[in-house]
Amino acid sequence: MAGQLDDKAHWPLGKPTVYGNNYDPSLLQPIQRSESRQALGFTTNDTLPFHGTDIWNAYELSWLETSGKPAVGRLVLEIPAAVPQTVESKSLKLYLGSFSQTAYASSEQVMAAIERDLTALLGGCVNASLVPLEPNEDAQTSPLQKPYLNAGGSPVLLDELDVTCEHYHPNPELLRCDATRVVNKGTLYTHLFRSLCPVTGQPDWASVMVRYSGREIAAASLLQYLVSFRLHQGFHESCVERLFMEIKQQCAPTELSVYARFARRGGIDINPFRSDFEAYPDNLKMGAQ
Repeated sequence: MAGQLDDKAHWPLGKPTVYGNNYDPSLLQPIQRSESRQALGFTTNDTLPFHGTDIWNAYELSWLETSGKPAVGRLVLEIPAAVPQTVESKSLKLYLGSFSQTAYASSEQVMAAIERDLTALLGGCVNASLVPLEPNEDAQTSPLQKPYLNAGGSPVLLDELDVTCEHYHPNPELLRCDATRVVNKGTLYTHLFRSLCPVTGQPDWASVMVRYSGREIAAASLLQYLVSFRLHQGFHESCVERLFMEIKQQCAPTELSVYARFARRGGIDINPFRSDFEAYPDNLKMGAQ
């Protein structure tokens, strides 16, 4: 069984943490349900006057396809109330983070690994499913408001491109342009952006939009470039400013906006917007329709 049975000394909660990038089920730590249930007067699962399921939504799951291209999704876990143990939340976060630089042939393999590990850890069957981030509707999973996304040109989702990714540190030389084709207000976006906090090393997840006019930017090259920030340590604002400057230098667009909406951490999200031709639109603000 992965982890140490309900040994609080092994829990990562409240402790300095190293965020790993390679699959490691030993990070998982269980919590016995019996302690809290005994306080309610229950001694075994057989005496429980209820049944039910715990639904967990995990928004920070990413892994590599065999091509090296990242994949993302919202993980939904269903843990039956009858299962004798549950999982310590920070250990689950670290465990899911350990998938980030591990390659899998399919999302089904990722779900199978998660189900296998949690079922073994908790002593009962756990169901894992994946919800794609596109399309998305609620504020937690919709980092780019659609009114702005649709405001110029036809937005192109880069995530569906068949590309090979080999660079995980910023590499602007990956960017390619076609001098023979000119775009008027092109919009390209991805949900695959990840960087690392320079203070804690904690992963920061974002959707990134690039809007531009000028020489056509090769979509595949832009995706490879954005993915190259995956192991880069930088604050949200500095990452977006670097994206803006390097795209400007490599592709020389006549107009450029770069907008990133990062997933909230500690109840706060930071969403830098940089442009050389448009003001920050009101409909970028949270709650705008």
